[in-house]
Amino acid sequence: MRTTTKQPGKRQKSGVTKRVVIKKVVITKKAAKPVSPAVLRKLPLGGTIFYLASGHGGPDPGAIGKFGKSLLPEDEYAYDVTIRLADLLKKQGATVFMLVQDPNDGIRDDAVLKLDHDEVAYPHQVIPLNQTARLDQTTTAVNKLYASHKAAYQRFITIHVDSRSQGQTIDVFFYHHSNSPVGKRLASHIHQRFQANYKRHQPARPYSGKVSTRNTLYVVKNSHPPTVFIELGNIQNRLDQRRFLLASNRLALASWMMQGIIDDYRSRGKLP
Repeated sequence: MRTTTKQPGKRQKSGVTKRVVIKKVVITKKAAKPVSPAVLRKLPLGGTIFYLASGHGGPDPGAIGKFGKSLLPEDEYAYDVTIRLADLLKKQGATVFMLVQDPNDGIRDDAVLKLDHDEVAYPHQVIPLNQTARLDQTTTAVNKLYASHKAAYQRFITIHVDSRSQGQTIDVFFYHHSNSPVGKRLASHIHQRFQANYKRHQPARPYSGKVSTRNTLYVVKNSHPPTVFIELGNIQNRLDQRRFLLASNRLALASWMMQGIIDDYRSRGKLP
């Protein structure tokens, strides 16, 4: 199947929007049919394990942007991209644990995603309002799962939306811990896919997203598996908002992440 999508963060001129095509991407809201373990092992990510966490949730929606009279909650958009990534990873044979779960919201194609507060933490815990308690809840769950699995390739990816001044546009950027060469490698592979896709689809538009260390981030500092922290853009900026409002753009974000993850897994060499 071919899925047509607009470029994330695309600048449009004269009301004309160029379109790009991402091949071999299928997103469905229907429950996937069970796949045998033998078949899963033969898929590109068979045997891998991913822990995915979208920012905030429950009583804390995170940053709030505005689009006309509508509110744009960080946690809803981060969750939608995260669950799309989870769907794609599962189709490639990976085992995926969603650390933030919404019992009512699957993949949504609406531009404005309704704010609610019914998200829960894995496995079925109430999400606390206190930020430190919430982050500790996430890292504790991830570390317990990481210790209980024997898979060599286990990775933790947490996805957020930044909030800056309305006039500031930013590209997708990536953080890792300075003591984690494996986390850095994963961040770099995803980053390279974003660079390549922007160069291919928008050659006149420089991509400024970067990979850098940020040891002070709680989940980066305290999570045991190699961890990548991803910021999708500025939810206050009108140009960046196009990256979130269009469902096709949210799919593209997840798809490019998956491409980078597959690149990383294939190039892992002697690293775990």
